[in-house]
Amino acid sequence: MKLKDLFYLQKSDRKAIIFLLALCAFIVAGIFFIGKLEIKTDHSDPFSAEKSILKHRSANSNYSPYTYENRHIELFPFDPNTADSTALRRLGLARFQIRNIYRYRAKGGVYRSPMDFARLYGLTRKQFRQLEPYIKISPDYMPASTLPQVVSYREKHAEEIRRAYEQFKKEDNYEPYKKYDRDTVRFPIKIKAGLHINLAQTDTSQLKKVPGIGSGWARTIISYGRRLGGYIAVGQLREIDGFPEESLPYFEIRNPRIDKINLNRLTLNQLRRHPYINFYQAKQICEYRRLKGPLTNLSQLSILKEFPPEAINRLKPYVEF
Repeated sequence: MKLKDLFYLQKSDRKAIIFLLALCAFIVAGIFFIGKLEIKTDHSDPFSAEKSILKHRSANSNYSPYTYENRHIELFPFDPNTADSTALRRLGLARFQIRNIYRYRAKGGVYRSPMDFARLYGLTRKQFRQLEPYIKISPDYMPASTLPQVVSYREKHAEEIRRAYEQFKKEDNYEPYKKYDRDTVRFPIKIKAGLHINLAQTDTSQLKKVPGIGSGWARTIISYGRRLGGYIAVGQLREIDGFPEESLPYFEIRNPRIDKINLNRLTLNQLRRHPYINFYQAKQICEYRRLKGPLTNLSQLSILKEFPPEAINRLKPYVEF
């Protein structure tokens, strides 16, 4: 074997080597180029890196972290109701403070005194002490009642106004405490003690006449009565969570109308909607019908632990078979 055969490479191997050499050259050139862009720092100064970065930013943009602190402030008389953004900026106010002034004026706000301007959001004590001597509020923004002609008119006709008022009070139809009729729709007149509302046949307008009962309680009473199938006793109102006890003496029951439910026809979900039948009781009723047939009497449910005597007695006026 000849020596030159040891250095012989196939065409594919030569291409691979050439690609790797070119890649290495590209990487070296990139490192050299990036190194020239690196910011030079003085290691003897611990803040040299930060200073170099700030210098680099200021050279390439308008960035300046000390724009507000270092700018020149001019003090001159101004009216905060009419001063534009340029004037306010010259006075040393920050951009967000100027925006707050514009928003206040856009909403109809008026600075009537230097003390009103002191309420500007973001205004410091130092700024206000500097600006206060230069705040000049135009008299055009003072209340119209302070105009000289208005003041003189009121003083001139004060005696006439007083005599007219005295004459009005002498009239027979003068009632100082009944100038306006009461809105009995929004604020119904409450019934007096000893009077009663028939709970079995009533509506929300009548219920709101009961002391302690407003629109919310009136709707709750009607809604609970519909779920029950009708009230048979005033004490059933205590079953409503948080019901005011002081309102109970104003109710009574006359000629109750009861809508009964059929225990043999309703489904489990329909049964459990009644306030006196919970989920487990409804499930037991359905299971009893499936195993033993239709119910004919509530006493048939007494053998079930979910139906104690008090539950059966409470449910008895509202069921049928």
